[in-house]
Amino acid sequence: MKAASKEVQNLKKTTTCGVSVDGTWQRRGHMSLNGCISVISIDTGKILDLEVMTQYCKMCEMNIKCDHECSNYKGSSGNMESVGAFRIFERSVMKRELQYTEYYGDGDSKAFLKVKDIYGEDTVTKLECIGHVQKRVGSRLRKLKKKTKGLGGKGKLTDKFIDKLQNYYGIAIRSNAGSIEKMQSAVIAAFFHCCSSNRNLMHGQCSDGKDSWCRYKRALSDKRQYLEKSPGLPNSVMKVIKATYLELCDKNLLKKCLHGMTQNNNESFNNVLWTILPKETFVQQKTLFLGSYIAVLLFNSGYLGLLPIFNYLKIPIVPLPLKKYMGIDKERVMKSKRQSLPSTKLSRKKQKAKKKSKLVKNEVKEGLTYKYGEF
Repeated sequence: MKAASKEVQNLKKTTTCGVSVDGTWQRRGHMSLNGCISVISIDTGKILDLEVMTQYCKMCEMNIKCDHECSNYKGSSGNMESVGAFRIFERSVMKRELQYTEYYGDGDSKAFLKVKDIYGEDTVTKLECIGHVQKRVGSRLRKLKKKTKGLGGKGKLTDKFIDKLQNYYGIAIRSNAGSIEKMQSAVIAAFFHCCSSNRNLMHGQCSDGKDSWCRYKRALSDKRQYLEKSPGLPNSVMKVIKATYLELCDKNLLKKCLHGMTQNNNESFNNVLWTILPKETFVQQKTLFLGSYIAVLLFNSGYLGLLPIFNYLKIPIVPLPLKKYMGIDKERVMKSKRQSLPSTKLSRKKQKAKKKSKLVKNEVKEGLTYKYGEF
């Protein structure tokens, strides 16, 4: 992790940088004894620091009164991320010679409030993960549908329409990173585009020309007739949801998304960590720390990062495992590049939408078959 921090300093020629912060628990849910908070550089995608936290101590549980390494956290599981983030930011200058002045977070905890004044008043700026901002469209509209009678149902605000609007919102943000005016115009245009129907065309704010993302505007540019296939939304429903959607088009929020970054790197590290330490098996402090640091090595340097450890432990490195490690790292890089291609991303989205559509159709066809305490 020290090498990763030096890499950032050499790359940026400064001691300030942006980091994405995320916490994860070993146990599914929010009642875990073990947790881990990772801070990853936005510039290099490598882990700069890690705080491994546990509330469990076997020696204390057995009431053994002798000197031992006890648990390093007391409190609720939900507060782990805030406390862990504070510890990491507090030691950043001393341990990493860096100041984390840009905080990319998901807004799931109060971690940012704990660290925003750590280097002085308002020295840390909060920026949003665009993936989590995109999800707010779905969560807010589903909440509104649940509490507003008559808003949902066939021909109205369905889950399929909410998913579509959420996707268009995310695409608008990603396609206009760096320009607040274009971004705001695009997310507002996405709303009217999705609500549009053959009877009520609302493509006035969509971009013009042959290269437009809007099929109607492309057809108009080519002087072709365009038939709107989407049923859109009735005006009565559109008026109800408009205010909720436009709250997410506010410039103050969109300014925090201009970077176009996500917390995907943190989620990727969490996957590596819990592959080594399965969530199904509880582990004690030493195993938790060892597994976490191995995960950091694999994430930052690949399997070849284990070689210095083998040398330190005086484990001989024979050619076959070395070749195997190089092959695994090469495949990992190739897979990452392949999955980052626009065509691959589009294919994943189509497959996901197809599966979801099939699931919804089956649920409608079968009716209510399972609900807690219902039957």
